[in-house]
Amino acid sequence: MKLAVVLFSGGQDSTTCLVQALEQYDEVHCITFDYGQRHRTEIKFARNLASKLGVTVHKILNISVLNDLTISSLTRNNIPVSNKHENSIPNTFVPGRNILFLTLAAIYAYQVQSEIVITGVCETDFSGYPDCRDNFVKSLNKAITIGMARNIRFVTPLMWLNKAETWALSDHYKKLDLIRQETVTCYNGIQGDGCGTCAACYLRFNGLKYYLAHRLLVLARLKNKTNL
Repeated sequence: MKLAVVLFSGGQDSTTCLVQALEQYDEVHCITFDYGQRHRTEIKFARNLASKLGVTVHKILNISVLNDLTISSLTRNNIPVSNKHENSIPNTFVPGRNILFLTLAAIYAYQVQSEIVITGVCETDFSGYPDCRDNFVKSLNKAITIGMARNIRFVTPLMWLNKAETWALSDHYKKLDLIRQETVTCYNGIQGDGCGTCAACYLRFNGLKYYLAHRLLVLARLKNKTNL
């Protein structure tokens, strides 16, 4: 039996990864992290989406220690979400978040004997987070494999897709409307199309706009990049 563990926030990217995983694997387990994030309403939507999509195992892990350790607009309500960058990194960056997420997911995968951990990180259309880059994921994956003496593989289906192509992927699986209406990508925690002003909403909206205007072109480009 092929079993995969999906890091699932309830946002556009992770939901797209989940939809694809449900088509590709015999069993899928989801892990959602509660770290006291500003947009923690995403947890409720993650729970609802996992149930709607038929996920049988959905773990919600409390890792509030991350909130205690990090200062970011996503962990401090008194810091406004800003699109401005300091030293090329936006103030929504939560240092160590994906290091912790992937490490905990790998520990869980070890226990359930899964060799696959899926995450929706991407370095094509992204906010400039260093822990979303391919070289980071591969480096951490190598360390995890050595440290656990187990061949656990981090899979990043969206790594080289732009947001328009991510929308195309969700459309390929007939879930574009579901993902548009029932996910929370917005840093301010607003469902669907979100606040329209934060970086996450900007990337999401512009990707959707381009995809709807150039659907056939983007679908063709997606198929050239993937094994669809």
